[in-house]
Amino acid sequence: MLLQWKKKTHSVKNDLLCTPDRRILWLSKTCEGHVHDKKIMDEQPLVLPKGITLWQDTGFVGHMPENVTVKMPAKKPKGKELTHAQKQENGKISSFRILVEHAIGGIKKCRIVKERFRCRKFGFDDLVMLIACGLHNFRITMSLNLRPV
Repeated sequence: MLLQWKKKTHSVKNDLLCTPDRRILWLSKTCEGHVHDKKIMDEQPLVLPKGITLWQDTGFVGHMPENVTVKMPAKKPKGKELTHAQKQENGKISSFRILVEHAIGGIKKCRIVKERFRCRKFGFDDLVMLIACGLHNFRITMSLNLRPV
């Protein structure tokens, strides 16, 4: 995810899939910031293996790939509260989804990803994001190899 929070700047975004150890498995093409997350997934279909669990946030409501178990937090109904069981389930989902946020933070260690990017060459933003994800995966691999057993 490339985010810019200043007025009159153009943000861009990517969707990604990662493993529980924060390794990036799939990265969408870079899109303009106003494009909805679900639309990115619909336009760039992804074939997932049978039987996996896909942990999504509420930006993907309606995205239900075939042969996949989808876990998504429950939304609070208008004028009502969530039940205790729903709150506990949301907590479990959030504890898993935080790993994705950590992966995004690892990608953003490459400063070109998180700061103003002025290069207008076609496809260069995709290349920058791919390189940042590759470096992130390399850091994960090296940290796993250096741990004592």
